[in-house]
Amino acid sequence: MLSRLVKRFRKKKKIKMLTNLFSEQKIMELESIIGSKITDKSLYIQALVHRSYLEGNNEFGISNERLEFLGDSVLNLVVAEFLYSSFPEQDEGFLTKARAKVVNRTALANAANVIRLNEFILIGKNLSQSFKSGAKTVLSDAFEALIGAIYLDSDINIIKNFIDRVLIQPIIKEEDFLVDENFKSQLLEYVQANKMGSPSYLVVDEEGPQHSRVFVVKVLINGKEYGVGQGRNKKAAEQNAAKVAMKKFMQNE
Repeated sequence: MLSRLVKRFRKKKKIKMLTNLFSEQKIMELESIIGSKITDKSLYIQALVHRSYLEGNNEFGISNERLEFLGDSVLNLVVAEFLYSSFPEQDEGFLTKARAKVVNRTALANAANVIRLNEFILIGKNLSQSFKSGAKTVLSDAFEALIGAIYLDSDINIIKNFIDRVLIQPIIKEEDFLVDENFKSQLLEYVQANKMGSPSYLVVDEEGPQHSRVFVVKVLINGKEYGVGQGRNKKAAEQNAAKVAMKKFMQNE
């Protein structure tokens, strides 16, 4: 019984300390971003506490990782429901690819940048020296954690509206949202359909310092070169080479 009381006291103390991290002005700014009134301030602050912040502030005890876990599941559910309703004629494969275009680290980081989430994230001194608004992992994790906080603090309609407004709508308005970017797969299907054999990829050059290599790859079909591509890794270079090849085929049709 005593241990429970001690734990409860410590939890309340941590919550109070958390709520003191953000001013009322900061909370109002968050409310404006979310589009809803905040009830439990500690949830949102916890969502914005990066693990590195605890290195010198152990008294706060918990980072945003648990809320990130929850937010990831909520995000996938909301996006899946949106796609299921919006594209009733499409199969599972299409829906899976479409969801991957919405729920990925780059898309989440971009959404976080748009709502200026980097101005709210609490990070450690060591990380803050190198942290920029383009730190995708930190931003995308915080974005998911924020979704977890909104979900716990409000109703499902508010979280749906938030995800739709800041993530889904900006992405689906892009003209290439539904374009299949797996050019290697497209190329393979094309050459097989036209009985041309199978494409092969050859690294022809590696440029730049070791920490920032650029690979040059060419794609061959029956020994003939159809495209050359560059990338920071072999896979990216192969995709770009396949893209060049596909453009050539499409122009000749």
